[in-house]
Amino acid sequence: MRYAVTGAAGFIGSHLSEALVASGHEVIGFDAFTDYYDPALKEENACDLDVRRIDLAADALDFTGFDGVFHLAGRPGVKSFGDVFAIYLRDNLLASQRVFEAAARDGAKVVFASSSSIYGAAERYPTPEETAPQPLSPYGITKLACEHLASAYEREFGLDAVMLRFFNAFGPRQRPDMAFTRIVLALAGGHGFQMFGDGDQSRGWTYVSDVVDATIAAMQRGHGTYNVGGGVEASLSESIDLLEQISGRELQVERLAAVPGDQRRTNADTGRIRADLGWSPSVTLEEGLRAQWEWASTRVMPR
Repeated sequence: MRYAVTGAAGFIGSHLSEALVASGHEVIGFDAFTDYYDPALKEENACDLDVRRIDLAADALDFTGFDGVFHLAGRPGVKSFGDVFAIYLRDNLLASQRVFEAAARDGAKVVFASSSSIYGAAERYPTPEETAPQPLSPYGITKLACEHLASAYEREFGLDAVMLRFFNAFGPRQRPDMAFTRIVLALAGGHGFQMFGDGDQSRGWTYVSDVVDATIAAMQRGHGTYNVGGGVEASLSESIDLLEQISGRELQVERLAAVPGDQRRTNADTGRIRADLGWSPSVTLEEGLRAQWEWASTRVMPR
């Protein structure tokens, strides 16, 4: 099969592209290589892949001859209030609309990477897909809008689209601004970690290989919308304790105010994806954090 992967030099995109290539598929990656995500790390992620520089919101898109498009590119992060909101509109909403239109025109199935951020302060936990969305951040709002756009292109133009709501993916090569990356690099380098909030905010963590497996299964046999979650919920403080045990080091934590729009809790109900696609997570939080620590410890020389 021949697949396009947008955001192929990013965290999940690079892992997905590698897995597809290892399974014998032809993969053409697309990435904007923006400076939001460390360009050197992106170049490293893409070094063994065919990744082409493209601006999805402006450049011509042609998916002729592709069996499917994994649309993972976008502007991430809940710090999306204020002047940066226009960037989120462009890189998430406008870019996705152009991907959906091109894929519908060229007959390519799309798997779209949405987010647990669309749920916001959910009415129940674990949170099933039919829960009413209540996004707390402009980022979450743009992801929800992208889902609606995909549905509109399904109705009006026959787009075959699957929406995946990722819950807190982590692992080696995770974005530098993410909490686990900052924690493991702080532990490896012997410097402090700035924690936003009280540490009791909890997440349903999902290891990147489980995300990749779910994403491939969705392309092969998925229809509709699915949560992709690891099934293990832990607070940030509990995760720090676990990483201290794994690393054998103590983390110096500086506590700061919570970030506006950040969710207090996430936890996925994965009954639908288990039943429809036969997918279930296989990597525990401890196993995943150990892999992320081993990745970080080879990159940083302690002080």
